[in-house]
Amino acid sequence: MEKSTSNDQPMRPERKTVEKNRRIRMKILCSKLASLIPQHHITTSKELLSQQDQLDQAASYIKQLKENIDGLKLRKEQAVLQSEGMDTSCSLTSSDDQENKLGFVLPVFELKDHGLGLEVILISGRRKNFMLYEVISILEEEGAEVVSASFSVIGDKIFHTLHAQVRLCRVGVETARVYKRLKELIHRFSL
Repeated sequence: MEKSTSNDQPMRPERKTVEKNRRIRMKILCSKLASLIPQHHITTSKELLSQQDQLDQAASYIKQLKENIDGLKLRKEQAVLQSEGMDTSCSLTSSDDQENKLGFVLPVFELKDHGLGLEVILISGRRKNFMLYEVISILEEEGAEVVSASFSVIGDKIFHTLHAQVRLCRVGVETARVYKRLKELIHRFSL
């Protein structure tokens, strides 16, 4: 005997099919999310990570990005106040030298180590010609490849941001040496 179906009710997919399609869609979405995480942020190979691990890595990366954005917003606000002549007690510090406050004696820089990547933030005045290519040369000589560089002008200050990644994972980049060379360059420039 055949099942009788009413002509006014469309056929509904079975519960198993709906669940299977939902799982497939979630798997695709997790893969897309995992593909957006930079390789240097992932602790092990992407192929070896479970979906839960991929989601954890993505959450960690998003949290780190949010912290970076918050820090940059704060720095931008302080720079705007500084350019308007208001006194701020702003200071930038490098991750290697937290207790030495650089203040706003231009130029200043900050170096952040992100495992297989580096971020260099430079602030210089518009009246002094800053040699950005020298910074890029130092990074490349130390084994990093600059993947992006951007700048913005706020008042009489120029904010440069460089992102670099390690060229050879086995060799890496000695952040302390990069920091020392950049500090020497900035010191020469400020004289």
